[in-house]
Amino acid sequence: MSAAATTRRDIPDASVARLPGYLRALTALARNDIASVSSEELATAAGVSSTMLRKDLSHLGSYGVRGVGYDVERLASEITTALGLTQDWPVAIVGMGNLGRALAAYRGFAERGFRVIALLDGDPRVVGDRVAGDVVRPMRDLPDLVVDHGLAIGVIATPSAGAQEACDDLVEAGVRSVLNFAPAVLSVPDGVVVRTVDLSTELQILAFHGQRVAAPEVVA
Repeated sequence: MSAAATTRRDIPDASVARLPGYLRALTALARNDIASVSSEELATAAGVSSTMLRKDLSHLGSYGVRGVGYDVERLASEITTALGLTQDWPVAIVGMGNLGRALAAYRGFAERGFRVIALLDGDPRVVGDRVAGDVVRPMRDLPDLVVDHGLAIGVIATPSAGAQEACDDLVEAGVRSVLNFAPAVLSVPDGVVVRTVDLSTELQILAFHGQRVAAPEVVA
């Protein structure tokens, strides 16, 4: 196993979840021609504490230089390698409703190393439509996409009722990484990683915090 693979394996999941935020902050710094950054400055830009940041980066073997901080380009490169972003990752989006079409048009995938190679839908009335310049393909094309094009990540943008079936089709075809936008809990076999982005849940959490801010203070 390579040193990079070993590093990725040993980083705690909680730290991995914060690495993209550090990379985003470092990319912004590099864009502004900033060569070095202190842990406090980088932590503030990423929205975490400096203690947490230093602990997370220690898993990469990066400790910075006292009085100088972190080299922006070098640290960005280390995080990019740890996240496996030194290669393009072929992605397929399943479900061409409003959300799926919006994701298909999102340019940020390509900018961050993810190449959308296919748009799919299980509805024959949608198959053949052109979305964001690509023709929507049927779900039966999944095995060929895995074998011939190395499809690695499936993005589920279906309604909740169809999410599990879409996930099953992806897994059966050989996809082992799934990003789920449907408000549904997916069941997958060992060896398959699912990350769920539930927009309604996030809004509900914001509503909770919003009501606390808006509630009048009660004076005893």
